[in-house]
Amino acid sequence: MFRLVRSRVVWLLVLAVSAVLTVRVLETFESTLEQLVVLSVFIPLLTGTGGNTGNQAATSLTRALALGDVHTRDVVKVMLREMRVGLCLGLLLGGLGFVIVGLIYGWDICAVIGLTLLALCTLAATVGGCMPLIARAIGADPAVFSNPFISTFVDAAGLVVYFLIARAMLGLA
Repeated sequence: MFRLVRSRVVWLLVLAVSAVLTVRVLETFESTLEQLVVLSVFIPLLTGTGGNTGNQAATSLTRALALGDVHTRDVVKVMLREMRVGLCLGLLLGGLGFVIVGLIYGWDICAVIGLTLLALCTLAATVGGCMPLIARAIGADPAVFSNPFISTFVDAAGLVVYFLIARAMLGLA
């Protein structure tokens, strides 16, 4: 039991500290949130969708590594495949988000959410597919390393993408 705790706690501590990145992103875009508070309502949806998309990809790749179906040398092939999968998922989820958010919150906000979901799913699946291979290459356990890293990275990167899209599309500062 202690060996398992030791193998997991290191990555969790490193990633807990790096979660400060997400806080910094929110602080950086605080003025954007103040201009349109409704943007804050969608943060859990976006971070959850991004984390889940990346974690699904990582779990699939970790299994494929364990079965010997993929190897670290396949990183480019895996990255391109996961990028396409993420793009398809993003089109589906972004389209659905566009319609639902449009009906409830308006068509300006729905475009931001739809495009963010498209970008976020593509990014998350690509990163999620590569993380187990990177973990294996550096000698870390892909099952322990990948999902916490993906959640932390996708939260911060996804929020940056979200707020940049919102600023561009809605004319916010």
